[in-house]
Amino acid sequence: MPLLTPSDIFDRLAAEPEPVRVSLQQFQSRACAQQYRLPYAQTQRFLREPGRVLDWGCGNGHFSYFLWQVGHQVDSYAFGAPSPMIRHLQGRSERPVTYSAGSESEPVKLPYADATFDAVFSIGVLEHVREVGGNELESLQEIGRVLRPDGLFFCFHFPNRLSWIEALTTVFRSRHHHAYRYAKKDILRLAAAAGFRVLEMRRYNALPRNVFASLGWGRNSRLLARSADTLDSVQACLLKPFCQNYGVVACKLREG
Repeated sequence: MPLLTPSDIFDRLAAEPEPVRVSLQQFQSRACAQQYRLPYAQTQRFLREPGRVLDWGCGNGHFSYFLWQVGHQVDSYAFGAPSPMIRHLQGRSERPVTYSAGSESEPVKLPYADATFDAVFSIGVLEHVREVGGNELESLQEIGRVLRPDGLFFCFHFPNRLSWIEALTTVFRSRHHHAYRYAKKDILRLAAAAGFRVLEMRRYNALPRNVFASLGWGRNSRLLARSADTLDSVQACLLKPFCQNYGVVACKLREG
């Protein structure tokens, strides 16, 4: 069965209510949506069977929507009220998404029992935990607590310390600037300290995809999306150490 791609999700969103669609900034153009090619592919590669999964720090709900579309029972977690997409998914008759709101007074603690999930996803979240009073190691340990033995942790859009895009956002103080960025050794150290074994780690996204988010023309263009993908792939080959993101898949180690 063919893997579901961000372009497929872009098309499926056309059938959703307009307030839901417009709330997903990353899916306002097909070329921008394609920044999630690796997260989608790796999720479907490592999770071949539907399970119970947690979208940790779900934001506007775009990744919860993908996880729901590929058949998982999705729990979404974030601070504050659920987004329009999450509210939409809560109302589904089939596998309605469950939403839990975190407490800013306890930014690390998760409201789930031990060993609840088959997989937990961090899509551009782990790098921000220090900004709300937490830290990466404690967050990973709490994620490990709610994962079942041999459960998987997926961390995508984790900012690369050497990224040329991050360097530009620092100079020009873009809203996409990350205060904390990481090297391979940082990721391996954090994973080991939290009781995870890294199964795969890749750098990806050499092209700044968010520049396509507000396209007035060509937002639906498959040609533009394919051209951006090709340019991104070429740049990633030539500038691999300087790609924007790390994508990490890790397995919770069994105790003892």
